[in-house]
Formats: sequence, structure tokens, C-alpha cells
Amino acid sequence: MIKNRRAFIVGLKSSKLSKKEITFLKKYKPWGVILFSRNISSIEQTKKLTDKIKKIFKDKKYPVLIDQEGGRVNRLGKIISFDNLTSEYFGILFTKDKKKFNIIYKLFIDKTSYLLKSIGVNINTVPVLDLRVKGASNIIGDRSFSKNKKNISKIGDICIDYFHENSIGTVMKHIPGHGLAKVDSHKFTPVVTKKLNYLNKNDFFPFKKKQSYFAMTAHVIYRSIDKLNTATHSKKIINLIRKKIGFKNILISDDLSMKSLKDDLKTNTIKTFSAGCNLALHCNGKLSEMKVVGDNSPKVSNFIIKKTSLFYKILS
Repeated sequence: MIKNRRAFIVGLKSSKLSKKEITFLKKYKPWGVILFSRNISSIEQTKKLTDKIKKIFKDKKYPVLIDQEGGRVNRLGKIISFDNLTSEYFGILFTKDKKKFNIIYKLFIDKTSYLLKSIGVNINTVPVLDLRVKGASNIIGDRSFSKNKKNISKIGDICIDYFHENSIGTVMKHIPGHGLAKVDSHKFTPVVTKKLNYLNKNDFFPFKKKQSYFAMTAHVIYRSIDKLNTATHSKKIINLIRKKIGFKNILISDDLSMKSLKDDLKTNTIKTFSAGCNLALHCNGKLSEMKVVGDNSPKVSNFIIKKTSLFYKILS
């Protein structure tokens, strides 16, 4: 079933599948679909949408992703508010009172998972393992658990475990670390100038030894490793993610329609795969762009098939 798919993930335009989108999904067979606020107006409506997607692929476990972090990244805003429950809130709680943290954080993830399952979502793009850095762009900000790399790493492990216990996959982001970025990669290309030794000890640290089935790349240039390419397009950095950070599972690009990537969409898609990403992500739901990504994405590899099957095992 998985083996006929192509190695990319797409967004959709609205709360219902259009005829053109149905045709697109049947023709291009993306590996997965990602939902945004624009796709979600109620639990019932979203469940209908995801059921329809899964029916097209004749796969009850078909990957449906969402960015449901809590705080300002809350795609379920029309259903529930998680405004105060930022990663920063949990990071502070973790330092102040571990016992209380364990109770509240587990409750938060249990409830989030229950909601995600009720709308047919099986992958959440958390945890954000980027360091909170003074003077950096606010695009991460309170989405980070802490300034303390060890705390981020520990909470990251707890987050991944709790979601797995709830039969939800996780995508840790933004590997190998977005914390030092001075600009928002949705709009500009962040350039990090710190040396490899520093990065390895600090920004890369929280991503090590993680059991997540998926990780999402940072559209960030790390000048001391690769002067020209963001992590998404850098063979050197992806090699480092595999060897130094030791991430052995599915590597997903961040959204290819972000302004950090300077080439045209076709080139950006091709470069994503040639650098070593396993899946390309495209989010804005524009059909003409989705076709470009689809046309330039290969069929899923044996590696993706194997790792997807492992992920399917945790789904109840």
C-alpha cells in the first residue's frame, strides 16, 4: 500500500476536498497530508475530511499531520483554546515542580491526543527542540521549552513517549536547531555563524538520542558547516544529522513554500531530495504548486516504507 506513494506531504485548500484535490491525491499519491486551521471548523467536519482522505488511499493509518503545539501554534483554535499552554509554560513548570509538571503535561498530551484522534490525525509535529536564545527571532520564542539544553532534551523525551503511548507519531523540529536564528525563516533566510563545536554542544544537543519516528529540518544556514545551503538543502548538514546527532528515522523538510529557500519551487524540491531529506513538505494548498512538488518527488524508498511500517505499529 505504502510503496506506490510519492515522497511528499501536502496541505489542502479548505474544510472539504475539492474535485481537483481528489484527482490530485489519486494521481500523485502523496505519502501524507497536513492539516491547518483553514481545514478545521469542527470535530465532525474534520473527521469527515480525514475519513475521505483515508478512503482514497484505502488506508485507515494513512499519515495525517498537524502542527498542534499549544500556545500560539494551535490549529484547533475553532475547537479549543490552548493559548496559555505554551512550551515555555511547561519548561518553567518542569524546573519549578517536576511532580506537578508530570501530571499537567501528561494531561495536556492525553487531551491533545484524544482530540487529534477524534479528528483522524495521527502525527503531531512536536516537540520543538530549539533552544530559547536571547536576541534571536521571536519565531521560536515561547515555542521553546527552555534556554537549558538538558531540560529541553528531557521534556522532548517525555513528549515523544507520551504521544507514542497515545498512538500519535511525533515530528521533532527544527533539526539541527533553529534557536540562534535572528530572522523568521518564513520570510527570510536565517544565517547562524557559531562554530560547529559550539553548535554540537548546544543547539544540536536536544535532538540527540530521540525516539521520534520523524524529524523536520530547519531552513537555516549554519555558516561554519555549509556557507551556501540551509539544512534542508545541505548534504553536509544532513550527513551530520545522521552521524553526529544520530537521527535514524524519516527526515521531513520544513515547508518548501517558505521564503527562506531562494530558488524556484521545482529546484527547491529537487535539492531537498538530493541533499538527503526523505520527504518534502508543501503546506499552502495551492494546486499548481502542489503539482510541481508532486512531479519532482520520487516514489517512496524502501527506507521510507520500512520506517512508515514501524510508525504504523504504534497506531491503535
